[in-house]
Amino acid sequence: MEELLWQRPSLCGDGNNCPEVAITADGVHLRSSLRPTEVTRLTPAEWRDLVAGIRNGEFDA
Repeated sequence: MEELLWQRPSLCGDGNNCPEVAITADGVHLRSSLRPTEVTRLTPAEWRDLVAGIRNGEFDA
């Protein structure tokens, strides 16, 4: 597997409970900084749907 360049939201700072994202040619990889070995890969379409859902408040409690 290629080396992934992980990025986290700037609001997380040096926090240890943050989402991390790595974008590659074959998809978008997601993980939690609390569990860095557990990685989920989304297709570009799945990533767009997830971001749209977050923006539209679909996951708000």
